[in-house]
Amino acid sequence: MLETMTRKMHAKSAALLVSIESSLDRIMQLWLLLAGLAAAVRIALSPIPFGLEPGTFAPYLLLILAPFASMVLALRWFADGDRQPQPVFRLARLSAWRSVGRDAAMRHSLYGAGGIMVSLLVGMLLNVPVRAMEYLAAMPALSGPVPGWLSTLHLMMTLDVVLLTSLYSIAFVAALRRVPLFPRLLVAIWALDLAMQFFTAQMVAGTVGLPGDVAAALQSLLEGNVKKVLISMALWLPYLLLSKRVNVTYRHRVPV
Repeated sequence: MLETMTRKMHAKSAALLVSIESSLDRIMQLWLLLAGLAAAVRIALSPIPFGLEPGTFAPYLLLILAPFASMVLALRWFADGDRQPQPVFRLARLSAWRSVGRDAAMRHSLYGAGGIMVSLLVGMLLNVPVRAMEYLAAMPALSGPVPGWLSTLHLMMTLDVVLLTSLYSIAFVAALRRVPLFPRLLVAIWALDLAMQFFTAQMVAGTVGLPGDVAAALQSLLEGNVKKVLISMALWLPYLLLSKRVNVTYRHRVPV
């Protein structure tokens, strides 16, 4: 019975992986449409006493276009991702592994971004709209003169969402295209994500006139982001280090 359930899960994950790969163009088009509509609604609902100006639209254009452009570029960079060379130095040294050639790895039954890896792929992909929606919910559109604390807060939150959604988009494509450096790339993005939360808190907390309720809401948001990253690391880092599929697919090595 367990074997039957395992086969069904593998079949479902394989079908989902094929669906994702074949629908990338539609996914990116849907992102442009939905993100554009959400940004338009946010601007329309924001109090803008001084009228619209170019600076009002810039953060939203970056929010919409940066992840899209990052994914387009990553698809070009990693078109031959599985043919890119393995790193010279191994950082993942837990357990005992034996290196094999790329052809031998590709013939292995666990080669590919299927199985549980599909859940990680979906998680990275969903992280983009989730972060975008959190930003849109928290940050109103700005126009005209604003307090220094609000300008700093808006700048840091925009930098955070644009940078991280772009990087998670790149990591998603790297995983999908079986790029050898994918595990290291994802760990680096997690570290940068954590650093951005602390950097944002430090920058905004140092501004003059920050209202107490805004500071409390910001602290709650940043703590939530930190917890999500730490949970992701706790769930997926052991998998990235010890999974046979990850080692066969991205490190071209098999258990001894």
